[in-house]
Amino acid sequence: MNKVILIGRLTRDPEVRYTQSGIAVCTFTLAVDRRFAKRDANDGRPTADFIPIVCWRKLAEICGNNLVKGRRVGVEGSMQVRSYDAQDGSKRYVTEVVADEVEFLDSRGDGQHGQGGQQQNYGGGSAPQQRQAAPAQQNNNFGPDIPDEEIPF
Repeated sequence: MNKVILIGRLTRDPEVRYTQSGIAVCTFTLAVDRRFAKRDANDGRPTADFIPIVCWRKLAEICGNNLVKGRRVGVEGSMQVRSYDAQDGSKRYVTEVVADEVEFLDSRGDGQHGQGGQQQNYGGGSAPQQRQAAPAQQNNNFGPDIPDEEIPF
């Protein structure tokens, strides 16, 4: 079984690209706090793991349009290890999480360090019915201001 569930904050804005065949792919890094039995191991400060996340197709477009640095999300997916040959001829290995579902755990209005708010789940086969988004006004902070329940997926 290969299943990963993470909750953390984005370390930077997500990057959306398209393959040659037109498939959307979104990448971002999630900072996930570590739990320590003894906080003295790191001078009393918690540390985080920085985990690369990859989303594909419609989920990639939704994440690219709605996530920003600092936003708190939950990610469910699978661990993937792949390799490639670097320009210097050496073999490089990459470990990343391929997201099946992304849940937004704070609302846009909460900014980079929001503490809760509405939750919205995207991806997977158990998605609710699709809805058409209503016309929205432009919000200078995060693009169009569309209520979470109106975002199509």
